[in-house]
Amino acid sequence: MAWFVYVECLIRADMDVLWERTQRPELHQRWDLRFTEIDYLPRADDGPQWFQYAFKLLPGLVINGIGITTGDRHDTGGRTSALRFASDHPLSLIRSGSGYWRYVPTDDGVRFITRYGYRPGWGRGVDLVFRPLIGWATAWSFDRLRLWLETGQPPERSLWQALAELCLRTLATAIAVTTTPTVVACLIGAAAILLPPLPSTPAARRCLRRSPDRQTAQPPYTLMETR
Repeated sequence: MAWFVYVECLIRADMDVLWERTQRPELHQRWDLRFTEIDYLPRADDGPQWFQYAFKLLPGLVINGIGITTGDRHDTGGRTSALRFASDHPLSLIRSGSGYWRYVPTDDGVRFITRYGYRPGWGRGVDLVFRPLIGWATAWSFDRLRLWLETGQPPERSLWQALAELCLRTLATAIAVTTTPTVVACLIGAAAILLPPLPSTPAARRCLRRSPDRQTAQPPYTLMETR
């Protein structure tokens, strides 16, 4: 695959707590916008962990997939989790893929990093639209996780706050369009789009979307290879 999604977020939290919030399925599915449900399958003592994932489009319409993940703890205190995943659902926009999470300790917190690539399920044309959206959803979810860890704000509250803020910005723009001169309406609309979200509202723009160093961007395991 020639193109990858890269997202990095600095999270000021304990490494063990961050690891738990990202590795336990019942916690992971609370903050990650890309999944509705994640379930680990029975695991052999010395084997990798298989899992099932699902994304609910509509009531009764669920896209399912399956994956495999491994975790590793380094002597330096950093950790890595690599995975492969695939879905044969006809509506899935991702047919198969692979990626990793890296946890890099720093003096300011933990650099939580992901890099993954995938084979599109609906062809490259549809993927030109989908890839920016899945990249945005990944970054937004990482910031949602950061707020949970740094401020204690539950992911569910973060989602409702983001929706409420979006509705207010949309309403303000609609009122401006119908009640003010065109120039004023354009300014209000631009402000609604460009002004940063509230500090307690998740925002994809707070995350890095390009790797700041070559070493971070390199896949850590052969498990990463997608076929």
